Amino acid sequence: MIYLDNAATTLKKPPEVIEAVMRAMGSMGNCARGTHQSSQSAARAVYQARVKIARFFGCKRADHVVFTANATQSLNIALNGLFATGDHVITTAAEHNSVLRPLYRLEKEQGLCLDLIPADKKGNLDLDMLPRLLKSSTKAIVCTHASNLTGNVTDLEKLSAFAKERGLLLVVDASQTAGFLPIHMERMGIDVLCATGHKGLMGPQGTGLLCIREGVKIRPFIVGGTGVQSYSQSQPEQLPERLEAGTLNAHGIAGLAAGIDYINQIGLAAIHAHETALTRKFYEGVSPLPGVTVYGDFSKEHAPIVALNIGSWESGTVSDALSEEFDIATRSGAHCAPLMHKALGTEQQGAVRFSFSFFNTDAEVDAAIQAVEILCRETVGSSANHHKIPL
Repeated sequence: MIYLDNAATTLKKPPEVIEAVMRAMGSMGNCARGTHQSSQSAARAVYQARVKIARFFGCKRADHVVFTANATQSLNIALNGLFATGDHVITTAAEHNSVLRPLYRLEKEQGLCLDLIPADKKGNLDLDMLPRLLKSSTKAIVCTHASNLTGNVTDLEKLSAFAKERGLLLVVDASQTAGFLPIHMERMGIDVLCATGHKGLMGPQGTGLLCIREGVKIRPFIVGGTGVQSYSQSQPEQLPERLEAGTLNAHGIAGLAAGIDYINQIGLAAIHAHETALTRKFYEGVSPLPGVTVYGDFSKEHAPIVALNIGSWESGTVSDALSEEFDIATRSGAHCAPLMHKALGTEQQGAVRFSFSFFNTDAEVDAAIQAVEILCRETVGSSANHHKIPL
């Protein structure tokens, strides 16, 4: 199989990641739940992972790295723990539902005031609207670092400068950029960074992280056992325990740390160059084909994502054909990005997303281009069944 669904999860993992998880499963007990060797082994692995992640993302304090199950959990912890009734938040049309749905719920149930930065037909955000959206009650800007649909990268420098000048928090969803683009919280002015471990960081599923700037206080989203202050009726105040109730996924965290090690060994610049080259090659190969519409702006920095449609065919039909006829894995439908599909005009059709990782090859990209070309020839003038796929 040619796996081109890496924006959903990286299927190919470094052998070191798999080995780290296997070792952990055979040796680690419950982190911070005892003084015996297996518990201490887990605690050391988790602490070392915090240090590596803090260094990797330019987070000043390792104890401000909080482990979660995924980016969705990280974002829910951040958004539910930062805002109160009457606060105003600015977000964007590029957001995943992991940002939108928590904000919508806070708007509906707790009186959060919400404004959206719109996107144009290429998925570019109109950041010039920021001054017009600003209110006296504005507390934060919440944004994705790159769209999971178009691959367009958000201008964090502009957003950070605007936020810093006005004393706003900047909360960033780096699910599509962690492990692809350099991220340094201190230099980039990011107050809260949310990411998942199972995509560009090459870690196992069930791992996520939340990096918090010193001085930013987040209310606990879940409370419970932490292994410390057990007689207190309240969740501990200090990080990371404040936001880490329950047993940590130490086995997965060990694998995530190995993924970070692998990225550092190869070099983030080398990974970025390889994935960018594959993305550009595929884009240049498919964009001239008759009937193909490619979404996004490829004149700027771009995540390793290319979304397209062929004629008026339902995106699910195309993705199924790629899988069944060519053994190529892609993602079709709405990609949990409803506002971006609305901006692109693809709400009904959806889109077929190709996404690349460091382990993909030029030969695989050539095969994908050829497959799209064949489908284009098959579909031009065809009266094929455009059946609907649930979005």
